[in-house]
Amino acid sequence: MADIDKDQERTEQASPRRREEAHKKGQVARSPEVPSAAILLACTLLFYFGSSGMLERMMDLTRWILRECGTTTVSLGSIETLFWGWAWKLFLIMAPLLLTVVVAGFLSNYLQIGFIFAPEAIAPKFEKIDPLKGFQRLFSLRSLVELIKSILKMAVVAAIVWFTLKDETENLIPLMDESLMGILVYSGKVSFRIMITTCWVLIILALLDYLYQRWEYEKGLRMSRQEVKDEYKQAEGDPLVKARIRRIQREIARKRMMAKVPKADVVITNPTHLAVAIQYDADRMYAPVVVAKGAGYVAETIKEIARANKVPVIENKPVAQLLYKTVDVDRAIPEDLYRAVAEILAYVYGLKEHAV
Repeated sequence: MADIDKDQERTEQASPRRREEAHKKGQVARSPEVPSAAILLACTLLFYFGSSGMLERMMDLTRWILRECGTTTVSLGSIETLFWGWAWKLFLIMAPLLLTVVVAGFLSNYLQIGFIFAPEAIAPKFEKIDPLKGFQRLFSLRSLVELIKSILKMAVVAAIVWFTLKDETENLIPLMDESLMGILVYSGKVSFRIMITTCWVLIILALLDYLYQRWEYEKGLRMSRQEVKDEYKQAEGDPLVKARIRRIQREIARKRMMAKVPKADVVITNPTHLAVAIQYDADRMYAPVVVAKGAGYVAETIKEIARANKVPVIENKPVAQLLYKTVDVDRAIPEDLYRAVAEILAYVYGLKEHAV
């Protein structure tokens, strides 16, 4: 019983076929923390280099709204026009941010798993709406790990904000004498410090999470010895079935070969263990051809068929051994055996002439 349990342990590395099937199902080593960190870093850099332009466009939008609201006659059509105008201008302002989020998310996922099209992963399944399975997933080890990661991220961000603002305590009171633009610039600098520090920490956490997801993925793909054997049987075929097929193929080939023995001109033996059937047709063949050969039981069968069909059986041990070892069935004899085989054929033809 212990041997059976040991055999079922997943101790073997996943096979290429197992990995391919997992990819088709959308099962890959992917960390959701990597896209989060990448998007946050990309947006932070965008705000750092493009915040002034975005702020200027936001101020232009505010001035435009105030101007249009003060000069536009109130009606259903004018309000609709004003709304769509405001929505379009706001979209143009937010477009770089939206594009940055999409590109960063796409690249971070592509670098992790490449491009995978897995319809099976998005196909509707009853398991996804099964309350019992949903409850099991809610209290699974994976859910616990995700909860710990979320709490850790929140704690890290809170700690970064706290220590950063603590260092800026002395600079908060002088802000009362600053202009609105000065306050905004100071707030932007402090926010950027918080964001960039948070990004570096989240990148480290994302890297650790990716390594964990990779380890868990490889662990989930592991196979038991029985699964490896079953997969080999599916891919290569059951060895017993393959052996039976080969046996049937050999039997068919042997029957096909035996069917050619009655058409042979002579059967050369050594005399008891080997038998080689030779056929020669001067109109169709440039040299005599071995149409059948065998050893032991097969040789005896060839000789029996030959005698039953009045095919001469000639004993010539050296020639029989050379033909059996060097010439395959349905192949012409080599040149170095032309003379020996020709003498045997001439002798056979002579016997036939005398018989007539």
